[in-house]
Amino acid sequence: MKKPLFFLLAAYNVCSAQTTITKAFNDPVVGDVINSYSVNGTVDNSATGNGATFNNASLTQGAAANATYETPTAAEITSFPGSTIKMVSTGNTIFYKASATKLEITGVVTPDATLSFAQDNGTFITYPASFGHSETDNAKGTFTSPTASGRFKGTITTTADAQGTLIVGTKTYTNVLRIKSVQNFNLYQTSDTNYLFSIGTITNTAYTYYDSTHKFPILSSTSGSLSVPLLSINQSTSGAQVLSDVFLATADTAKKEGFKIYPNPAQDFIEFKGNNENYSTANIYTLDGKLIKTSDITSGRMQISELPQANYFIEVSGKGGKSQTVKLIKK
Repeated sequence: MKKPLFFLLAAYNVCSAQTTITKAFNDPVVGDVINSYSVNGTVDNSATGNGATFNNASLTQGAAANATYETPTAAEITSFPGSTIKMVSTGNTIFYKASATKLEITGVVTPDATLSFAQDNGTFITYPASFGHSETDNAKGTFTSPTASGRFKGTITTTADAQGTLIVGTKTYTNVLRIKSVQNFNLYQTSDTNYLFSIGTITNTAYTYYDSTHKFPILSSTSGSLSVPLLSINQSTSGAQVLSDVFLATADTAKKEGFKIYPNPAQDFIEFKGNNENYSTANIYTLDGKLIKTSDITSGRMQISELPQANYFIEVSGKGGKSQTVKLIKK
């Protein structure tokens, strides 16, 4: 199935009863790589509310659909002002502006169209976000395509509308938070600077499923439509993808877990185990993204006895700008 234009806007989000999307854990950074697959089958997004079961056991593995996060070039920042990071996948690029409290969309480039949000960025997510979160943001800009160009204006409404258990293929994930994003844009001719006469619409509904151990959504799905009556355009598209470890065997998944902390929960100290030779520094953050401790970890050990009892995120970094984030429970 062909990916709709706004599929990219939604894909590329603690050992407790509730998963929270935070800047410290979920915000993309340059060098991040999302290893994903498209899926065969239709995603069931019908479950809602607290304690939901998202049953998608019938989904099977499709083609690889990887993406990387990179630094925008100077020319790209000129075209999409304010951009601090871009996500690049096959034939598509999404530009974002990262701030202390949110991640905003500044531009979209696909083979079908280019959108610039220079007039009013669209909010991708405001941190932190947990079950019950809801926000609506205005967005405005220009679009170009092989068949038409003009202006667009509308809203992006984001809600954390469900949490519970996600079943994908043979895997089961607990404490899963679902983020729903509804994007409604009216299209206008370039000359219509007052946005008086809409010539068409773009609508898209996207669902992303997060747990507390994966930085990016385990499962993402979208359905959208494009209607421009003046050009006899009336299209509907849909698509879905999952993280690659959804279809890996348990042994393969263990091999990919390159970095761990032990013990966890911990009281006085933690040790770093696994594939940690590329990491030299650890930063500890509170759940709302506040940095509270930085330590050298070349010894493989870190003292935490002074920290209050709480849940934290630990980000480790080192050679080549690589970083990885894990959870910590201080008891």
